[in-house]
Amino acid sequence: MTRTSWVALTVVLVPFLALARPGDKQGSEPRPRDAERMERLEKRLRLRQVLTLSEALELDNAQALKMEETLRGFDEKRRPLREQVRDAARTLHQAARGDSAALTQVDAAAQRAFEARERIAVLDREMYQALAKELPPEKRAKLALALARGGLKSKSFWRHEPSGDARGDD
Repeated sequence: MTRTSWVALTVVLVPFLALARPGDKQGSEPRPRDAERMERLEKRLRLRQVLTLSEALELDNAQALKMEETLRGFDEKRRPLREQVRDAARTLHQAARGDSAALTQVDAAAQRAFEARERIAVLDREMYQALAKELPPEKRAKLALALARGGLKSKSFWRHEPSGDARGDD
């Protein structure tokens, strides 16, 4: 890892470590274990994204931190859409296995999944524009290439579903 990568890693990890202190959950509602697991995985993925992009774009610490904030904002917008895709996929998997209750919901579930994926695609374009806004053309080209290669997606991440039966590759 380059020095910039280590510094970016440190800058991004410190806030997460400060928030993840053990025994600091007083007053917070208990959440399902799967939701906590997904949140940890999302944070890990975002950290990997920031490191990958900051190295590819040769960003300094301030730029990497700003990128992490932008990615976090778009992740928050994407989260309910991804959950909608996962829910629809669960329904479709149940219907494919012959579940009679799910069979009546096939068309609606497919439509929900398509609509959510369309909105995710719109968010991806908006995110590119937000990330590329202050970059010079050469770095915008590198950003576009990284995105085209899947620099902000990890199919293996989205395959780790809590129920194990839905595959929300988005």
